[in-house]
Amino acid sequence: MSVRRYAWLICALLAGPAQALGLLEAYDLAIRNDPTFQAAIEERAAGEENRALGRSALLPTLSWNYNNSRNESEVTQASTRTDRDYRSYAATLTLQQPLLDYEAYARFRQGAAQALFADERFRSKSQYVAVRVLSAYSQALLAQERIELSRAQKRAFAERLQLNQRLLKGGEGTRTDVLETRARLSMAVAEEIEARDNQDAALRELEAMLGEPLQIEQLTPLAPHFAILPLEPQRFESWRELALANNPELASQHHALVSAEYEVERKRAGHLPRLSLYASSRQTSSDSESTYHQKYDTNSVGIQLSVPLFAGGSVSASTRQAARQLSQAQFELDAQTATTLVDLRKQFNLNSSAAAKVRAYEMAVESAGALVQATQKSVSGGERVNLDVLDAEQQLFSAKRDLAEARYGYLLARVQLKYYAGLLNEGDLQQVAGYFRSPL
Repeated sequence: MSVRRYAWLICALLAGPAQALGLLEAYDLAIRNDPTFQAAIEERAAGEENRALGRSALLPTLSWNYNNSRNESEVTQASTRTDRDYRSYAATLTLQQPLLDYEAYARFRQGAAQALFADERFRSKSQYVAVRVLSAYSQALLAQERIELSRAQKRAFAERLQLNQRLLKGGEGTRTDVLETRARLSMAVAEEIEARDNQDAALRELEAMLGEPLQIEQLTPLAPHFAILPLEPQRFESWRELALANNPELASQHHALVSAEYEVERKRAGHLPRLSLYASSRQTSSDSESTYHQKYDTNSVGIQLSVPLFAGGSVSASTRQAARQLSQAQFELDAQTATTLVDLRKQFNLNSSAAAKVRAYEMAVESAGALVQATQKSVSGGERVNLDVLDAEQQLFSAKRDLAEARYGYLLARVQLKYYAGLLNEGDLQQVAGYFRSPL
């Protein structure tokens, strides 16, 4: 985070809830306070320990054992019985270094794969924070636009209802016109209630990520000018190659597959011999009846060979189990690849058609506005009826709602396309933040 942005964020927090909160400031707060992201940090740190755990199997082990006992014994030799009450102790320092241990080697390679798996999982969740923040931020603002549109609908229908009632009293209108307008007014009220509920849910989701209470007035809405940037690269095949090479979820599944392969090797090693070097230093006193009142100081160096012969079939069973889990990991990788490419294609299509879609809705809004005016004049001239005006006004508000959804949908699709390609970074979020009005 730059010094300027950090200073602005501190000022925003000190200024109270009325201070505007831009998209980048929301992202910075999420990085620091989002419990899901904090859990991802801990998950990665725990996963990194697999590297040390795997390496430990190849390194020497050093142990020290000590016991000190009080003994009471009765010794009978021929016809003589002797009672012995004495203390004994034994202290042993042992160093052991594996020389030939395929299971330890497989565990070492597996630990490295598990650590890389944790890294890629964290990279995925780090990028997904931006997607989650933008999604909740956009949903709250989109709900606000829907609320404002519903209020505009209510005002328009309320004015129309008053006109219908005046005409009815004057004998120029009909009761049907009043009922039609009242029904549209009730629907606008219901739409506003639904939009408020959606906005509250989006704000609560955003609050949970940022760790700060929020009001809708703090969020900076979209700027009036909305430009559609050209998509680079333009071909889906290029994005597909980027996703296969960089998508963190696919990369993590690859490492999970490697880990499963070494799990098979580790289980199979249960049939193989192990060779290790050991050195020990042992000090004893009256360690047994045969060494009563004797002290020993013994140093030993040698090699130890362990050859497994039979373990009740557990080695074979665990190897078959690990082989099945390896096959499962391969199918999971295939499924994840297919899902990722489908999602990538969906976001690519949204980006590719965004310009035409936004422009079409802009023209629809303009045309619907002109239609409302023309229909109102036609009603005055007797060429149209009240229902035509209501339909024209409903079409206008629907076009405005669809335009707002298309704009926010384009921004989210642009970020998600980069996410599925594995290329999303803070620079991409800064570019999207430029679509929102800058805080005063």
